Amino acid sequence: MTSYLAATTVGNPAANIAIFGLFVAVTMVVVIRASRNNASAADYFTGGRGFSGPQNGIAIAGDYLSAASFLGIAGAIAVYGYDGFLYSIGFLVAWLVALLLVAEMLRNTGKFTMADVLSFRLKQGPVRTAAALTTLTVSLFYLLAQMAGAGGLVALLLDVTSEAGQALVIAVVGILMIVYVLVGGMKGTTWVQIIKAVLLISGAAFMTVLVFAKFGFNLSEILGSAQRTVSESTNAGVAARDVLAPGAQYGGSELSKLNFLSLGLALVLGTAGLPHVLMRFYTVPTAKEARRSVVWAIALIGAFYLFTLVLGYGAAAIVGPDRILGAAGGQNSAAPLLAFELGGVLLLGIISAVAFATILAVVAGLTITASASFAHDIYAGVIKRGNVDETKQVRVSRITAVIIGLLAIGLGILANGQNIAFLVALAFAVAASANLPTILYSLFWKRFNTTGALWSMYGGLLSTIVLIVFSPAVSGSKSAMLPSMSFDWFPLSNPGIVSIPLAFALGIVGTFVGRDKEDPVKAAEMEVRSLTGVGAEKAVVH
Repeated sequence: MTSYLAATTVGNPAANIAIFGLFVAVTMVVVIRASRNNASAADYFTGGRGFSGPQNGIAIAGDYLSAASFLGIAGAIAVYGYDGFLYSIGFLVAWLVALLLVAEMLRNTGKFTMADVLSFRLKQGPVRTAAALTTLTVSLFYLLAQMAGAGGLVALLLDVTSEAGQALVIAVVGILMIVYVLVGGMKGTTWVQIIKAVLLISGAAFMTVLVFAKFGFNLSEILGSAQRTVSESTNAGVAARDVLAPGAQYGGSELSKLNFLSLGLALVLGTAGLPHVLMRFYTVPTAKEARRSVVWAIALIGAFYLFTLVLGYGAAAIVGPDRILGAAGGQNSAAPLLAFELGGVLLLGIISAVAFATILAVVAGLTITASASFAHDIYAGVIKRGNVDETKQVRVSRITAVIIGLLAIGLGILANGQNIAFLVALAFAVAASANLPTILYSLFWKRFNTTGALWSMYGGLLSTIVLIVFSPAVSGSKSAMLPSMSFDWFPLSNPGIVSIPLAFALGIVGTFVGRDKEDPVKAAEMEVRSLTGVGAEKAVVH
């Protein structure tokens, strides 16, 4: 990410560390207390289905409102204005897709993981393996974004400007994440999500009120001031932007507009295929509570994304894009810098601790999902063919969590400095391509078979990864992950517009090409269970 000014540090590093430490200590106590009741695999993977709809709704909001939502979107709006707010719109609209199409049906059909649903009426071994691989890939992309956010945020607050220092910060976040998952499982992780969601939404609401108060509670004043500040920027590229109209980031060329369309598709369709969000629906006791949890989540997430509009434009008006881009965290530093301008060291420390909590909570949720998928789907379902006791299953999950955590640390160091809202959009592209087509076909298309599922999942996964690797996001530009290299033959930064339709098409072609015929009794059972919930409370994977 380009810096236009020397990196700046804000606040008091000692105070920031103290507030970080307080949060970690409190949440660790909660996790340890919650872990005392982890007696079975159901307790470890789904919290014993013991959470109410409102509790799970708050936890879902905590899982979904990642560092991308708070740091990345606020920064994108501060620098690009209208085009940055499109991230908020995409993330929010995506929830309606998840609610209307998959939430309740998945909860009725599955037991622990997304693969339970996909393999319900298809061949266990190959489908579980494919689903576990897509889950691990989506989780790693998402983890990469959160780790990058942690590096930039702590660099800003603790005056850590060297790459080695930021790498150390990312490693510390990864180790804390591993400890949360090993000790608390899903129950401990869920309580961390609830605490984090309350802190994040309350903090964003408080900052929104402060911004409004500074401009006489007049939104037009905030927007006008933001445009004036951007126009007065010392950087020619920034000063030329009209942040109140479309086009500052995705305008100017047909290719740029196509890139935005691809991004929008990934954001809107990706949520319904995110394994760590889908897994949350297994933590409630009934389908009714699953519906309640989604309603709560939509209300909280919707309110938060409205706050990001005020925070982003407020940062543009009060802090200015030059200072934001010049800070150690780049675009991701907009919200912390705004907090410092509004409330000094104390508010900065609190908001930054909330952002840090956001990162820790989300990475813990992602890790428990990925490790549970490997332990439940590949180890128990494929390798042991269901003949494994729960203790071994949980042990394998914990070992997997450590491996995933270490891998995420390495990838996070590589991605440090990227805009994390953009990195999360890549995870959404993988989810929408590799998972969503197979989920929808499994739930709604009786003829769908194992060949179609494998073609769709592997085709969507491989096409997305290949297109990302050869895109401008990885090489060929100063803001790429590998700026010194150039192999960006695919012109779009987000591959969704190609990979998502391709995955849907491959599912259809594979179904008609494949000669495997599925059990009509199982298909009928799945239809009845997904629509009515009959048998869901005793979900037994065949």
